[in-house]
Amino acid sequence: MAKVDPFTRENIAQGLIAAAEEMFLTWGRTSQSTIIYEVLDYACGLTDARGNLIAQANGVTGFLGAITYSVISTLEKFGLENLKPGDIILTNDPFTGSGTHLCDVSAVLPIFYDGELVAFAANKGHWNEIGGKNLGSWSTNATEIYQEGLQFPVIKIYEEGKLNEAVRDMIAANCRTPDMTLGDLYAQTASLRIAEKRVLELFDKYGKDAVMESIETLLENGRKLALKELAKMPKGTFEAESYIDANANGLGDVYIKVKVTITDDNFVVDLTESGDQIAAPINCTRFGAYSAGRIIYHALLNPDAEPNEGFYSPLKVIVREGSVFAAVRPAPVSTNWEALSHITDLVAKALAPVIPERITAGHFLSIIGTILAGIEDDTGQPFVLCEPQAGGWGAGYNKDGENGLVAIADGETYMIPVEVAEYKYPIIVEQYAFNLSTGAGKFRGGCGLIRDYRLLNSNAELTTIVSRHRIPPWGFAGGKDGSPNVVEIHPADGSEPIIGATFSNYPMRKGDLVRFISGCGGGYGDPLARPVEKVWQDVKDEYITIETAAREYGVIIDPVTLEIDRGKTEKLREEMSRQN
Repeated sequence: MAKVDPFTRENIAQGLIAAAEEMFLTWGRTSQSTIIYEVLDYACGLTDARGNLIAQANGVTGFLGAITYSVISTLEKFGLENLKPGDIILTNDPFTGSGTHLCDVSAVLPIFYDGELVAFAANKGHWNEIGGKNLGSWSTNATEIYQEGLQFPVIKIYEEGKLNEAVRDMIAANCRTPDMTLGDLYAQTASLRIAEKRVLELFDKYGKDAVMESIETLLENGRKLALKELAKMPKGTFEAESYIDANANGLGDVYIKVKVTITDDNFVVDLTESGDQIAAPINCTRFGAYSAGRIIYHALLNPDAEPNEGFYSPLKVIVREGSVFAAVRPAPVSTNWEALSHITDLVAKALAPVIPERITAGHFLSIIGTILAGIEDDTGQPFVLCEPQAGGWGAGYNKDGENGLVAIADGETYMIPVEVAEYKYPIIVEQYAFNLSTGAGKFRGGCGLIRDYRLLNSNAELTTIVSRHRIPPWGFAGGKDGSPNVVEIHPADGSEPIIGATFSNYPMRKGDLVRFISGCGGGYGDPLARPVEKVWQDVKDEYITIETAAREYGVIIDPVTLEIDRGKTEKLREEMSRQN
């Protein structure tokens, strides 16, 4: 067999990536729910016939491992002999490969060429309703997974192209919004067929041998790139510890710890000393932990690298079964992102002292997952607003933190635009502003956000959970900590607001307002090393207040003229420097 020339090989590799991207765009453009077409809470990818990731298009970075493990669970369940052209498999079982929570449903389509299984198209995304005890399905007070919705234990929704009507009917009977849920299912499975078509076009154009050789070369090149990047990393074992402070179900903080060991060949994330799983839905399964490891590994080694199994091959994530990072059935996992997100933060915190140029200070971290749901007065039909909130990121060694971005585990997702939220749901967004409580530093942390929803319906229920409610984002290299995440409910009758972190289907009435205050990122470096002119510009741009300029940075600004009082500033900075 003639060796494939590098130009053809690159065309094939880019064709596979394009197929994954087209799958992503197709699903987004045909979905019925805002969590898909506005938030982009999904991911799409391709694997080889063994389940090795070869191309991926991401909304949610937390799904970086989901494509691989969903395919592997399909192979383990059916084997090669029981997969046929036209089959599509569904799974959302967090304990056998799908990896996150029950609302995140994976679909897998085997791709055959000349009768041979050559690849898989797979995707995973959030279904807005999948049953369970609460509107919107995921809950913050579940104590076992059976309360969280329908489970698909790696089953065929299509068999040789024919819809399994019994499974379809089961889905419709158990969801509060059957038309929307089934519409999302059809959009999801249709996008798989688009990817299948594009992959088969590559086989037709270049031939099976050329495509298969190109896939192997792609994986090998990914492995070589990873080893090259590992060679630049410091070697040794590095540790960090913290707590998940969401206080889910009133069970208190959960201790977490990581040991990161870097060698010439491996990047090992050891989470075995972390606390046990709890009877609250902040647990993640080992597959969620594997995905979290991929997120931070990819970000630290080479964020520009294409995701594939070769690139991830040096990564080893070690978990202890029954821990908060490797929960076992029947543990609840509805808000698994709280555990998953903290893994990324622990690894970053452990490595920050040795690779400070690659890591930013702590960010608001929590997804601040939000459900505002009820029965609409005008139609009598259920409505479910489901989205993440955005917040402040930590500063880096040469940059201020980013303002108002979603958390690391949510990746390329978005909040629902104000206009869409007000059109689709019975609410008014009364405030959408920066939270200015940033972590001071030579480079300051990014601003969080304040977002107010005023309920126009007679009733609704609020479900939300945040961590970093008591423990703020960490500052680094002399930078100050950021600010915590907070949720407030302001009753319409003017009574005292209810302030907290976790609300479980909390009843709301017409005129009530819920306010999400996302945290600000930690600062990087001594605040007194921030140039006076930068502090002055921050005040003019309204990122910090005049009071903050004086208190944190020792810069005195006249409140009327907004001019710097340089004499007083010099004296104050000298005094603050002596006190430090």
